Amino acid sequence: MDNKKMMHIGIKKGEVGKYVFLPGSPERTEKIAKYFDNAKEIAFNREYRTFIGTLDGELVAVTSTGIGGPSAAIAIEELSAIGVDTMIRIGTCASMSPKVKKGDIVVPSGAVKMEGTSSHYLPVEFPAVPNFEILKILTNSLDSQKIKYHTDVSITKDSFYSQTNPERSPVSNTLIRKWDEYIRGGATTTSMECSILFAVGAALGIRTASMLVSATNAKSFEGQEPGDSYDLEDYVIRAGIEGMRQIIKSDKNSKF
Repeated sequence: MDNKKMMHIGIKKGEVGKYVFLPGSPERTEKIAKYFDNAKEIAFNREYRTFIGTLDGELVAVTSTGIGGPSAAIAIEELSAIGVDTMIRIGTCASMSPKVKKGDIVVPSGAVKMEGTSSHYLPVEFPAVPNFEILKILTNSLDSQKIKYHTDVSITKDSFYSQTNPERSPVSNTLIRKWDEYIRGGATTTSMECSILFAVGAALGIRTASMLVSATNAKSFEGQEPGDSYDLEDYVIRAGIEGMRQIIKSDKNSKF
């Protein structure tokens, strides 16, 4: 195992440390890695692209997971197998509530499991929640940066278009009813990886959390336009980088 590259992510034990960012898009790995010291790309296989570097002298990495649950679970499993124990998803989400505006930061306190991947790891009754210690450090970091954020429940879905255009599905009535029930219960955003990250992380005994930026206003599904003057991805990446610095600092302090 020590000298063998993992089948999908293409890296082996010793090439990364214990801290990893998990964006979806391979292109986003570059945007995150530019904030590392001594950043370099070490692998790119399928949807899995990895850069390493350092933050405050600590080895960190960023690995893309692609879109959705199955590919994210593979990345999480293989990274855990080579020694990673702290994974932070950095990415975008869509607002399902007027409470969350386009450009707002979201640190989900839990996720609705509207997907099938997590059922391969934990019973359906087991909640999909981030590691509380990491959640607290990330929100404290945002407070110190004076950044507004939300910590509500998010919805993790398996299908993008059955949400944006549910009427095309034969089970549209069921889909629309479920979305309404989730929102009435207090869920405010949606994405495609959070519950998988939280559930697989719990099953493997590692620390996970997510920091997202809303790319839309409530139920608009329009996202950021190419000509928008403010880079929403960079906004959440910079906030996440600072959050990871605080996690590293907290871990170092806890050793003394």
